[in-house]
Amino acid sequence: MNDFFKQVLATIVGIIILSAVSLILTIVTVATMASASGSKDIEDNSLLVLKLDGGIEERAQDNPLADIMGSAAQTTGLNDILQALQKAKDNDKVKGLYIEAGTFRGATPAMLQEIRQAILDFKKSGKPVIAYGDTYTQGAYYLASTADSLVVNPQGSINWCGLSTQTAYYKDLLDKLGVKMEIFKVGTYKSAVEPYFLNEMSDANREQISTFNNEIWAQMLTEVGKSRKLTNEELNQLADTFMLLREAAHYKQNKLVDKLAYTTEVPQIIANTLGLESKDDYHTISIGEMAAAASSEPKGKSGNLIAVYYASGSIVDTPATGLTGVSEIVGADVVSDLQELAEDDDIDAVVLRVNSPGGSAYASEQIWHAVKMLKEKKPVVVSMGGYAASGGYYISCGADWIVAEPTTLTGSIGIFGVFPTAQTLLNDKLGVHLQSVKTNSLSDFGDVSREMNEGEKSIMQNYVNRGYELFTKRCADGRKMKQDAIKAIAEGRVWTGVHAKSIGLVDQLGNLNDAIKQAAKRAKVSEYSVINEPAQPSFIESLMESANRSSYADAKIRKMLGDHANFFDVLNRLNGKGSVQAEIPCYFIFNL
Repeated sequence: MNDFFKQVLATIVGIIILSAVSLILTIVTVATMASASGSKDIEDNSLLVLKLDGGIEERAQDNPLADIMGSAAQTTGLNDILQALQKAKDNDKVKGLYIEAGTFRGATPAMLQEIRQAILDFKKSGKPVIAYGDTYTQGAYYLASTADSLVVNPQGSINWCGLSTQTAYYKDLLDKLGVKMEIFKVGTYKSAVEPYFLNEMSDANREQISTFNNEIWAQMLTEVGKSRKLTNEELNQLADTFMLLREAAHYKQNKLVDKLAYTTEVPQIIANTLGLESKDDYHTISIGEMAAAASSEPKGKSGNLIAVYYASGSIVDTPATGLTGVSEIVGADVVSDLQELAEDDDIDAVVLRVNSPGGSAYASEQIWHAVKMLKEKKPVVVSMGGYAASGGYYISCGADWIVAEPTTLTGSIGIFGVFPTAQTLLNDKLGVHLQSVKTNSLSDFGDVSREMNEGEKSIMQNYVNRGYELFTKRCADGRKMKQDAIKAIAEGRVWTGVHAKSIGLVDQLGNLNDAIKQAAKRAKVSEYSVINEPAQPSFIESLMESANRSSYADAKIRKMLGDHANFFDVLNRLNGKGSVQAEIPCYFIFNL
């Protein structure tokens, strides 16, 4: 018997040792792979490859587990794309850009616009741009239309049909569950709460969505038309014929593409465009490899630093465990980071890069205050990404200067509160009856087992009203406008960047690079280096974080559900939200 226990113990110890060794070998292997992929030399006759595949985020984080397991749901950082294009433009070894269309998801109109501007800037070098796709999504075609040679497969397709925007409504679902939402809001257009008590859009929400859809589509028509030498009328006529199901020859006849070719023919087309004899005469370099090579270059000698601080995702009081692993702006973390930037004498100015639909009103106020304190020490310029709305605008309004893309969705100045009531679910469906004993009349305020009385509703609405007054005052002070003037354009209404500039919510239309230039100008520095904050986690930290948050599974779920995964994430995090929110109307899904 003793021998048996010894053998069992030895087996357990052996398994533990083997597991530890396997983990160490895995870490070493992946670290070696990461090091090798990030240190690739740029060869002569290189071709930068921009694959429009997978997801895109403002600033992608390393996901070692996905690398190990061969995830098909990789995410590319917008910052990497922009950096790689800029460096490739200035690098003599890079001879051109190849855009390969694929399943491109997660990009907002403003993200696409910023990438398109970077491609056009790359073309100023005189280097050719070639694009190929079996199937072009509308967003991919918007980018590929910049190409000098635009190619589609003879049996391929192009989705060019105009914009539609989709939101999801949960009232029937909540009714079936026996859950009622008590809604408190300020703002006719503050439609973020509509999914909880309606099954269809309100007239106000339909009006604002129609307005910004048409403004974004007008931008796309103008830009694509300029590249393809087509009028807005011609492009609209093509969209109305639903180009996705047309023959490829039709695309060429209508000047949407230049050539029809199979995938196997593309390498030689590239070689010919680059002025080379054979497809073996050029080398390819990915966006990630180009960005890594660029980041390894020495910084400028001026000693001046502009910090770009990325604030991306929903604004929350505390980190939430999201179904799909989306980014979050955690109030306390951002406040701490901004304080450090304020105290860092080596940093001359800060660009706050905001891509957020909003979130917690409390956390937004704390970040607003941190921006105010930072501004007292050095210039603060906001660069708005796809969204900078509601709480996203709250944390932006106090900056010295605000730069937005023409298609950025911003504004949505409004406040709402949501309290769930599960009386029907508990009593009638589950047979659960809760009883309370209280010392004061409001001791059980917010009890989900009963509906709120009129007195409680009045208290809550007054609280939301005060939040709206504070929000509009912050905007008025930051924009140097009368509070009544802010209220006239507030009401929770969402505006495009173009519209926001015309009504005073934005100072300048432009991209991140324009915001950096503005920050340098305000800091009175002509030569400077740019650093990105907050610092990315180390390789080991990324590996451990990947394991903890099951990001591999999250990526698979997001790949399967596509943009609709956002809706599930909203529901998953609803319990963890504070009672008062400054958030844009749910997540808009554009057919890009």
